[in-house]
Amino acid sequence: MNEQRRLLVVSGPSGAGKDTVVKCLRQAHPEIELSVSATTRPMRPGEAQGVDYYYMTNEQFEEKISRGEMLEHVNYCGKYYGTPKSEVDKRISAGITVVLVIEVIGAANIKRLYPESTLVFIMPPSMDELAARLRGRGTEDEATVQKRLARAKEELQEKDAYDFAIVNDDVSRCAQELYDILVARQSE
Repeated sequence: MNEQRRLLVVSGPSGAGKDTVVKCLRQAHPEIELSVSATTRPMRPGEAQGVDYYYMTNEQFEEKISRGEMLEHVNYCGKYYGTPKSEVDKRISAGITVVLVIEVIGAANIKRLYPESTLVFIMPPSMDELAARLRGRGTEDEATVQKRLARAKEELQEKDAYDFAIVNDDVSRCAQELYDILVARQSE
């Protein structure tokens, strides 16, 4: 098997449930490891440094970019998000399946660097449901919700660039479908 097939990239609009689906996947299959991304956005309640993200300042993030330590990065709604190269390479070389939850711009770069990786786009059941999920978080003001909805419309146009697209209308079913895709790709 090509070791790059151990790399699963999950993307989708904010509020599509990417993190929830991946959490469900990992609860059922703890051998799959999550590559922890870095961000400059503030920590949300219940999140932890080095578990959910590596939280850093703009200056720290930009320093990592300049040193070539980020596989991909994007400025999304005024905040940096990115994948530390070391997080991916150490797992793949150890034979561990690793999942990245990243934005669409970063996913394209990962596919360029790791052409045998598997890209899966998680979609919301509808734009109305997406808006309800974003507002239901209660973590952002309405202006930010509107920015995220506008960005979601752009991101949804990118789904055809992915190997697979899954609608997240049921978290357990979506996580199982994600796992089935991963198993099928690794056995090719």
